[in-house]
Amino acid sequence: MDEADGPKANGAGGGGGKDRDTAVSERRFRFLVAGYAVSSYGTFLNMVALNLFVYETTGRALAMGLFMAVRLASGFVAGLAVGGLLARFSAKSIMLWANVGQGSVMLVLILAPESLVTGALMAVSVVIGACGTLFMVALRSSIPEMVGEDRRAWANSLSITGRSLAMVAGFASAGVVVSLVGYTAAFLLDMATFVVCAVTVALLPIAGGKGSASAVGAPGTEKAGKAGKSEQAEKSEKSGPRWRPVAFLALAAAPGLGLMVALRGVDAFGSSSHNAALPIYSTSLDASNPAVFVSAFWCVWALGNIGAQQVIQRYAQRTGRSVGALGFGYGTVVMSAAFIAAFAGFPLAVTAVIALIAGAADGLTEVAYTSHLQTLPATLRGHAFGLSATFENLGFGVGMILVAAALDRFSPLAVVGWSHGAAIVIAMVFLLRVAGLRRRAERTGRAGLRKEEAVEGRPDRGDRDGAEVSRG
Repeated sequence: MDEADGPKANGAGGGGGKDRDTAVSERRFRFLVAGYAVSSYGTFLNMVALNLFVYETTGRALAMGLFMAVRLASGFVAGLAVGGLLARFSAKSIMLWANVGQGSVMLVLILAPESLVTGALMAVSVVIGACGTLFMVALRSSIPEMVGEDRRAWANSLSITGRSLAMVAGFASAGVVVSLVGYTAAFLLDMATFVVCAVTVALLPIAGGKGSASAVGAPGTEKAGKAGKSEQAEKSEKSGPRWRPVAFLALAAAPGLGLMVALRGVDAFGSSSHNAALPIYSTSLDASNPAVFVSAFWCVWALGNIGAQQVIQRYAQRTGRSVGALGFGYGTVVMSAAFIAAFAGFPLAVTAVIALIAGAADGLTEVAYTSHLQTLPATLRGHAFGLSATFENLGFGVGMILVAAALDRFSPLAVVGWSHGAAIVIAMVFLLRVAGLRRRAERTGRAGLRKEEAVEGRPDRGDRDGAEVSRG
């Protein structure tokens, strides 16, 4: 990371004011993460409650699959479109209306007469899938403008921690909420979580998207953004309607970035395997109460994820550096191997340790991947995150179909082994690619250093990762 990236001691030129601005932007981001965690709780609550409601309403397991397929397809389409939306609208407006849309469609479901419940459920599936992707991409792509480039890793880790806590709370409480107060009350609670997040977004000044040049809460970003824009980025910003070329231009903007996004899609394919196989494996362990193992597994997984976030936050605060591309590759290998081992029939205590490792590695890959994409110029960042969401939804959706069919004929260990094994293979290819880029960057750096010493008598400083797009 270059000297300009990290926070420095206060100088005569207003360093104290910069520190105050940074503190304010971080405090605002904490409030935003709190609202995001509340809405994430609602998202995970409705994943359980809505699936149960769909099955109870229709009496067919196929309907649950169709509901999930529509939800994933909506996220797929939203991922393609969100880059263009961020070129036209501010990230704040996209995040606000994404929550308003989700809250409104839950209200429609609550008020729908019995004859229109099926149609209302499909509307919920479309809106929840699309708006969830829109919010996530708008948030992640705007973090550098909100908190500053040097605090990316901290902000990513904080948001992932909030989401992990919400996931555990949502999954753990869904059955209790539905059984104690019923579906209507569960849907009202879900709607309220989106209202809370919408109010939080509305009250906070949030940078990003079309309004990213103002860089509310991120001091100095306007000058840096103007200075860092390439001619190609400016052209793509002006040509708003041509979102597809810009989206693929984002993947071509850095060596290895396309392979990184492809690995993310394969990883999502692997994730579909363990999500589908866990209930089956749990039933084989305890047919009378299969939910116990699933709940315990995800709780331990979340503890590992949250623990990893705490370590990453302290590392970023102490060193001013973010987890690089190598962290993403190694984390994917460890995470995939851990999920395979979780189905190998080890004693429960060993499986708990494996789940903890899987959660920690998952947290590492999430922060590393998000931080890496955030090194793209602001005009390309939204497109890259949108395409990434599209690949993830595609990988998970295709995986759910293929895995469900495979689990009828093969054991959970075999299915998870094949799925996550593919992710390990692609991750190894990615690691070799990053290592090659680093060696090339080191050779170029040494040649440039010798030339600099010959011409000026002093070396230039910097430790930029050869796989990075911009400084970070």
